[in-house]
Amino acid sequence: MPDLWLATLEQLIARASCDLPADVEAALRAGRAAEAAGGNAAAAFDTLLENVDLARRCRQPLCQDTGAILLWVTAPPGVSQDAFRRAAEAAVASATRAGLLRQNSVDAITGHNSGNNLGPGNPTIHWHEEAGRQTVEVSLLLKGGGSENVGAQYALPDSSLPAGRDLEGVRRCLLHAVHRAQGNGCAPGILGVCIGGDRASGYAESKRQLLRPLGVRSPHPELAALEERVLAEANTLGIGPMGYGGRTTLLGVAIGALNRVPASYFVSISYLCWACRHHRVEATPDGRQLAL
Repeated sequence: MPDLWLATLEQLIARASCDLPADVEAALRAGRAAEAAGGNAAAAFDTLLENVDLARRCRQPLCQDTGAILLWVTAPPGVSQDAFRRAAEAAVASATRAGLLRQNSVDAITGHNSGNNLGPGNPTIHWHEEAGRQTVEVSLLLKGGGSENVGAQYALPDSSLPAGRDLEGVRRCLLHAVHRAQGNGCAPGILGVCIGGDRASGYAESKRQLLRPLGVRSPHPELAALEERVLAEANTLGIGPMGYGGRTTLLGVAIGALNRVPASYFVSISYLCWACRHHRVEATPDGRQLAL
């Protein structure tokens, strides 16, 4: 089992690192078309799109910061989590040696870099068992540090915005976070959002929302409407690609919700840069790849 999983996960990491998803590339091209020829925003988009092409053709990382390695696994009962983790760690170390991942795992106390992207919390694996399922689905997100630094979490009510405990308050939080980030998260970005939960579960769910394809709206009509409104309003802020100004500051907004305790109302925001490096693979329980 570990050998099959090793090969499958190595391919998944390589694709995520080097091959921008088609929906994200299409959104970048649409952003480029909306900008005036010869302007800073158009030049920034041209550079991003050239980078996308070079990374894919040369099998090189889309960005020098290959980010945190986040995995979501949905598996039938009986699949060994331990064997999967060992295979995932071996695949991460192999991809690091091959230059597909930067050496990004640093001891928070000593500052020592492990050199192979392994260590406490690296990689992060979210495991979900699903009865009746026949195959294993693995989703991978490589999330860069620059975009992670401009994420935000709000505890409502917040009189400084002002924002109350309702969807209008959530809207104010999201636009405030985008405006505060400016171009520092490598715009145009994507917002993954969770309303509710606690401080830990909210952030985890906000990251899971980033796996949703661009343009796929929440199944909850009120959240879907909020996604559309925030996307439209954020793109009037004039921040633009890499903060150079322009009409495209966000590529997408994905909002989810978790139940909360009565005393708390958190809005957790994970900002993802334009290099939206996520892909998924479906495999048999022993790790044989079925679809990538």
